[in-house]
Amino acid sequence: MDIFFQQLVNGLTIGSIFALVALGYTMVYGIMKLINFAHGDLVAMASFVGLTVYDQFLGKTTNSILAVIIIFAVTGTIIAMAGIVLERVAYRPLRKAPRLSAVVSALGASLVIQNGIMLIWGPRMRFFPADILPAITWNIGGVYISFIQVVILVISLLIMVGLIFFIDKTRVGAAIRATSIDHDASRLMGIDVNGIITLIFVIGTFLGAVGGLFIGLYYRGINFNMGWNYGLYAFVAAIIGGIGNIPGAMVGGMLLGIFKAFIAGYVSSTWADAFTFTLLIAILVVKPTGIMGERVAEKV
Repeated sequence: MDIFFQQLVNGLTIGSIFALVALGYTMVYGIMKLINFAHGDLVAMASFVGLTVYDQFLGKTTNSILAVIIIFAVTGTIIAMAGIVLERVAYRPLRKAPRLSAVVSALGASLVIQNGIMLIWGPRMRFFPADILPAITWNIGGVYISFIQVVILVISLLIMVGLIFFIDKTRVGAAIRATSIDHDASRLMGIDVNGIITLIFVIGTFLGAVGGLFIGLYYRGINFNMGWNYGLYAFVAAIIGGIGNIPGAMVGGMLLGIFKAFIAGYVSSTWADAFTFTLLIAILVVKPTGIMGERVAEKV
């Protein structure tokens, strides 16, 4: 049973990261019906920006917790600004164009960001220092839980609860929900649709930046093309939960993380990808809209 609970903790940790990144996919899709393929590369970019901020400005500080807070604040702001630029340059001019044009633009933006990361930081793997956060590990009944795992789980949970509250209980959240249903009707109601879309990109990319920093702090090793893998997993998580559904992205991310951890623990990490996509196919065959997705009637 120790292995079971150990893999459960590991799965929840990975799943929290998947869920944070998946929220960026599902929020943009919910508003624009667009798969933002560049989102994973912004996540990778966040890892490199965070490492640079630490190396250049905070490496000698003695207060590691304060350093991490500053890294998250600075990196989140920079990546959120990058998200605004991405929406203005790659997506807004194509808002009235056929859906395929926006998809191609998203793929192009993904390649531009990925190659930009390689040009700025180089093609070699970079590593987060091991001593940014305290190297504390607790042994609870034979299950090992590290300090960084607790940080990831707690902060991810707080962010998700805060996001649900923001969407469900605030006026801006109501405007976001209205815009996701109908842009034209929302404009008639006085909602600034462009402002809402910009806000969605800010929130989504900020959550992606948090996920990217968690990847660096947890795995330590980062490389310029890591955004494709993590973006793909987060995209799968969003589909499993029901893309466009915010709680669905959270549930999908957690389920995917736990599933991957159990496959790695009981079968082999080599087979994790094959089993993961088999799971995706099985879920889509049984419920094409995802676990929490709802079938939407086509407009005629």
